[in-house]
Amino acid sequence: MKRISKVKGQWTYLYRAVDSHGDTLDFMLSERRDEEAATAFFKQTINNNGFPDKVVMDKSGANYAGLANINLLLILAGCATMLDILQVKYLNNIIEQDHRFIKKITKPMMGFKAFHSAQATIDGIETAHMIRKGQLSEEKIPAYKQFMALAG
Repeated sequence: MKRISKVKGQWTYLYRAVDSHGDTLDFMLSERRDEEAATAFFKQTINNNGFPDKVVMDKSGANYAGLANINLLLILAGCATMLDILQVKYLNNIIEQDHRFIKKITKPMMGFKAFHSAQATIDGIETAHMIRKGQLSEEKIPAYKQFMALAG
């Protein structure tokens, strides 16, 4: 999670999940950086990508509390497996390096007037970045053709 841009003068936070290969799994823009937002993001990510074996994250208390909530839900649902949570202060560099690309684009914008417009812009930037990284196509299709197919 990274403070990304201002909406009406208030910071918004970008939650991102990246796998060990550097591929973006999921992202969510949030107005808050708390346990509730972290839990919502982890639920969304697990629903879209399945259960991970291990989650490596920074020392954020909100993220840890969100994953603890997910583990509690798993226990209440009767699942035998829980998420293995590993907190390492400086091991989150893959995500931090990927944030650099988004901040480079959003910083000159000097903020947004509405949250929904910020969310739509970030969605577009993230999707374009995923296309550029070759994540949305197995074949060697040029990025502009993939983007045209999505916009189609």
